[in-house]
Amino acid sequence: MKNYVPIEDGDYYLTPEGYRCFTEQYHLKRGYCCASGCRHCPYGFNKNTLKKK
Repeated sequence: MKNYVPIEDGDYYLTPEGYRCFTEQYHLKRGYCCASGCRHCPYGFNKNTLKKK
């Protein structure tokens, strides 16, 4: 079971389209890569090759 990570200031921002985009700060607090190709992935996941750097 994955741990719940509370969302705090600086963990996300709203895109012009109205979507919530998580920042690198949030991904590092979460502690793992979800392999979804996140915009600010600090783990280096490449959505096109499906591999981490």
